[in-house]
Amino acid sequence: MKDIYHFKQGNTPLVISIPHAGTAVPKEIACNMTAQALQLPDVDWHLPMLYDIAQANGASIISAKYARYVIDLNRQPEDTSLYPGQDTTGLCPIDTFSKEPIYLQGKKPDQREIQARIAQFWRPYHNKLKSELSKIREHHGIALLWDAHSIASHVPRFFNGKLPDLNFGTADIHSCDASLQQTIADTIQKSDHAKEYSHVFNGRFKGGYITRHYGMPTINIHAIQLELSQCIYMQEQAPYQYNPALAHNVKLLLIELLESCISWANQNKKSKS
Repeated sequence: MKDIYHFKQGNTPLVISIPHAGTAVPKEIACNMTAQALQLPDVDWHLPMLYDIAQANGASIISAKYARYVIDLNRQPEDTSLYPGQDTTGLCPIDTFSKEPIYLQGKKPDQREIQARIAQFWRPYHNKLKSELSKIREHHGIALLWDAHSIASHVPRFFNGKLPDLNFGTADIHSCDASLQQTIADTIQKSDHAKEYSHVFNGRFKGGYITRHYGMPTINIHAIQLELSQCIYMQEQAPYQYNPALAHNVKLLLIELLESCISWANQNKKSKS
């Protein structure tokens, strides 16, 4: 199922998942969508480019090919809300972050279509991610999952005011060992590259389905989500251009963060026997 996702094998305990950077939309779905939705305003733009530094660090990388409007890979297949009582988008979103309709009148996917999309797009990505984490834990004695996301700095639907630049989620330290979160906090505190950025742990974004589902510290699989504010590396309005000058410092910080995670993982391996 290589056409469903992009995957590059690494040689460390770290896997980077990028579930919302896809931009492909099958023709049979696109014909039912509005012109505004087809501009894909809610993509986690340019994250594969931002995280291309991870290959040099030996991380495995899996990223989505298809847009989140096709199906949201960071939602559970039962489509239960990740944040009960708060406004969220679903497994097969029907409106944008700006609450504009994604589909033309009468063209929303029905349950049969949603189940077909789960089988075609959702399961292959998750089967690969689950398999890779299992293999890495077996080989290294530990597995570390970094779920990479980004979002516009102002989205009134989901949060008031301006989002912090770096939003880390560990499901209130249930998806990873507390010492891993502390390692990341220490790295930010010491890094010259982090000084210009605001950050928070388990604020508005505590980690989505991927972080919460795969993070199992009791069996030495640790997961953390990073939601970047897009204003620190790109143009937030259409045509959503990547800004290499802005992104340069973000990349240097990501290198430090990923290196600190790999170092932590190597120090916390458990016997494979």
